[in-house]
Amino acid sequence: MGEIHDYFVCDNCASKDFKVVCNFSMRFHGVNFSDDLIYDELTEEIYQCTNCQKTFTKKQIKKGLDELKRMRKDI
Repeated sequence: MGEIHDYFVCDNCASKDFKVVCNFSMRFHGVNFSDDLIYDELTEEIYQCTNCQKTFTKKQIKKGLDELKRMRKDI
């Protein structure tokens, strides 16, 4: 069997090109053993279609890639 190359594509415009968009934040919360605030630095990555600017989470892209695998196994 030859090689098959499938791409995850934007479900809005069918483009296969995306860019990474990052959001940086800090989450503050208390803990029951101290009056001090604890914080976590968070980075959220989303992927934006370069054609129509629709955004996708990593989870949505993984689900789409899993669907491509499932389609190929059924052939």
